[in-house]
Amino acid sequence: MKKILAIATGGTIASESSETGLTPQISLEDFLHYVPQIEQICDLYAVQIMNLDSTNLQPSDWLNIAEKICSEYENYDGFVVLHGTDTMSFTAAALSYLIQNSPKPIVLTGAQKPIDQDITDARSNVIQSILYACDDHASEVSIVFNGEVIAGTRSRKQRTKSFNAFTSVDFPHKAVIRDNRIIHYIEPEITESMRCFHELNQRVFVLKLIPGLKADILDYLKNQYDAVVIEGFGVGGIPNTEELHFQEKISELLDAGKLVVVTTQVPLEGSDMNIYEVGKQFRQDKRIVEAYNMTLEAIVTKLMWLLARTEVLEERQKLFYQPVNFDLYI
Repeated sequence: MKKILAIATGGTIASESSETGLTPQISLEDFLHYVPQIEQICDLYAVQIMNLDSTNLQPSDWLNIAEKICSEYENYDGFVVLHGTDTMSFTAAALSYLIQNSPKPIVLTGAQKPIDQDITDARSNVIQSILYACDDHASEVSIVFNGEVIAGTRSRKQRTKSFNAFTSVDFPHKAVIRDNRIIHYIEPEITESMRCFHELNQRVFVLKLIPGLKADILDYLKNQYDAVVIEGFGVGGIPNTEELHFQEKISELLDAGKLVVVTTQVPLEGSDMNIYEVGKQFRQDKRIVEAYNMTLEAIVTKLMWLLARTEVLEERQKLFYQPVNFDLYI
C-alpha cells in the first residue's frame, strides 16, 4: 500500500463545541479514530503542525505547510492537508505556487461539520481525499470536497453551510469520486522538475471598486503595498471620468514601480478590458496586468509568490502570465 502523510492544521473538521463556538481542539489521534477504514486504503502517517481556525491562517502558515511537504517529499507517495474551509482556497492556491510540477498528489480537504457529529461530511471527505492521494493518475495540488476534485488554483468556497461548499471557477473538475471510484477528466502533463519555493511577499492589496469611491485611496496604497489588485466592474471597467482621477492615480502607482492587476468582481467568465472604453482606455498602458479568468485567490497568492522572486517589473509581469496548475488560460 502507498504511504500517505496527513498534515493537520485545524479547522471545522477537527472542532468541538465550546462556550465561544466551534473551536479546533480534537487531537489528531482522536480524529483518525473516526475513520478506521483508512487502514484498508493506505499506510497513513500523520503530523499536526498547527491547530487553527483557517480564518486565522496567515501566509507564514502556508510557508510552514509547504516546508513540511517539501521536507518529507521523498518519504511519501502523497499528502493530505486537513484544513478549515474558510480560507482553504487561498491555501490551495498558495501551495500551487510554492510547490510546482509535483508528480505526487497534494490534497487539501476539510468539512462543514465537525467529525464528531452524527451528521457530518468530514468522514467522507477524508476517505475520498485519501483515495485520491493514493491514485496513480493523481498529481499536483488539488482540493477534494464532496466528491469533487478541483485544481488548487481554481477553487472557491461558494456556500457557507452546505456540504457542496466548493466550486471550480471557470474550469472543469479534474475528477469526481463516486462510490469510492475516481473518474478522471483532466490529468496534468508535468514536463518540468518539481520545485519548492520558500518565500512570499505579503504586500498585496485588493481594492474592490464601488460607485462613489475616490481614487485618492491609491495614494495611500502606493506607500504601503507592492502590488494592487483592482476589482473592476463588469469585464474589468474602471471609472474614467476626469473628476474621479483613476487614470491619473493608477499611472502614479505604475510610475512608482508598483504592480497593478485588474480583474473583475463578477464571479464567472473573467475580464476582457478591450470590450468597453472604460476598460480599453486603461489597458492601453501596457504596464497594467489583466487577470482574465483567474480566481481572486490565485491572483493574490501568485502575486505574493512572484513579488518575492524578483523586483523587476517586467519580470514580474512575465511570471504572472506563466500558467501554473491551470490558473490562467487566455
